[in-house]
Amino acid sequence: MSDSPKPDFRSGIGIQELPDGAIIQGRVDSDDAILVRRGGDYFAVGAQCTHYHAALASGLVVGGTIRCPQHHACFDLRTGEALRAPALNPIACWRVERVGEKIFVREKIAAPAQQSAQGTLDAKAAPPSVLIVGGGAAGLAAADMLRRRGYPGPVTMVSADDSPPYDRPNLSKDFLAGNAPADWMPLCAPEYYTERAIELVLNSRVRSIDVTQKRVTLDNGRSLGFGALLIATGADPVRLPIPGTGDLPRYYLRSFADSRALVDASKSAKRVAVVGASFIGLEVAASLRERGIDVHVVGLEHVPLEKAMGREVGAFVRELHESHGVVFHLGNSVARIDGTRVLLSDASTLEADFVVLGVGVRPAVTLAEQAGLATDRGIAVNEYLETSVPGIFAAGDVARWPDPHSGDRIRVEHWVVAERQGQVAALNMLGGRQRFDAIPFFWSQHYDVAINYVGHAETWDAVEIEGGLASRDCAVTYRRNGRTLAVATVSRDLASLRAELEMESLRAE
Repeated sequence: MSDSPKPDFRSGIGIQELPDGAIIQGRVDSDDAILVRRGGDYFAVGAQCTHYHAALASGLVVGGTIRCPQHHACFDLRTGEALRAPALNPIACWRVERVGEKIFVREKIAAPAQQSAQGTLDAKAAPPSVLIVGGGAAGLAAADMLRRRGYPGPVTMVSADDSPPYDRPNLSKDFLAGNAPADWMPLCAPEYYTERAIELVLNSRVRSIDVTQKRVTLDNGRSLGFGALLIATGADPVRLPIPGTGDLPRYYLRSFADSRALVDASKSAKRVAVVGASFIGLEVAASLRERGIDVHVVGLEHVPLEKAMGREVGAFVRELHESHGVVFHLGNSVARIDGTRVLLSDASTLEADFVVLGVGVRPAVTLAEQAGLATDRGIAVNEYLETSVPGIFAAGDVARWPDPHSGDRIRVEHWVVAERQGQVAALNMLGGRQRFDAIPFFWSQHYDVAINYVGHAETWDAVEIEGGLASRDCAVTYRRNGRTLAVATVSRDLASLRAELEMESLRAE
């Protein structure tokens, strides 16, 4: 990137310097900004995404929006409003004026008012109250959207967690690696909930749902009524009943408390066994290696991530981890644990100071099943994310919905999908009829290598690799019957955005 001073857009930019579709980096007074031209329209907005502060100048302009190159958030160029998760907060926005052959940036535009980009609230369709069961990505995104739409009724979030909603992806990434402090993890400041009148009930589990009376009962006996209900209970770790003796610590990673416990355990550990060569297991392995701990990964598969991303990408990820000192024991399981010794199914033995178990999760459907809602390896919802009972919605890891792109009913365990589903469910609670048709997106971090993935491919019959995995610069396309189902990229953020846009156009056909 050039070290030359950024132009001050207050002083004006010649039209010839800003061809149609171009993005120019600069500043407005002391604020970093970008100037965007779309036909005869000119826009000036903040230069960084409000999610992880990625540079929007490297993003993609689509109509009157700009999409973040890192994690695919989307902002309205006219108002700055965050239209798509994972960003929830708007970017700055300034008025732009053309004078002759120059473009000048004028005063800052006020932050988007409630209801601005999403339409006007239909008071007659709005429920008297909204109850959200679950304090994760989907739940918070739903509560946030309700208030952004100007919903005035009571909003209550009931969470079994002991912490307000936090950045769950970083539990296995930067926070565990020691690159992010604890106070960086909450998604919102404490005053956020007070200012928006969102009641946050922590350390509480919903024991039952009465769909007829529209009430839930908590484990402490408290009863809460609802006009509309969102079930966003997520998924629970699969727990392995490993026989053995001794008290070798065994950890699962699902909550902030789990990650904090792992951080504490890692301070005195020298060697760790990670059971499961999944995304979560491998991200934990990378984070613990960054702390200087010897890591052994045990997995049933013969190639890590082969089922999710194919043999080629799986082999690349294995080589990446091995280059950082991780030792793999694949085609293996843990037979027993005796003292500090982990005995594997092939009769080999590992010494460990603790064990991390990451062998998958199961959707938390018990509440829904007991309430009589339809389930199908998750809570079954329609295209509007509504369950078999009107007025009750489900979103996030627990929901299985009809995907218009693949034509399958799918359930996806990813953060951005959960947030976007929470937003759509909230809109539909307020009388909207918005189909959830977003292209799924997730990212996985392994040391300094990020893998972005758009789409959803449970099975495929062809894999096309453009570029090179070894050079860490490639796009991997997964197809079935000639149709592109998903694209994974390394160091090709713009290609990932374009793949998402192409899938959206195919979905609309």
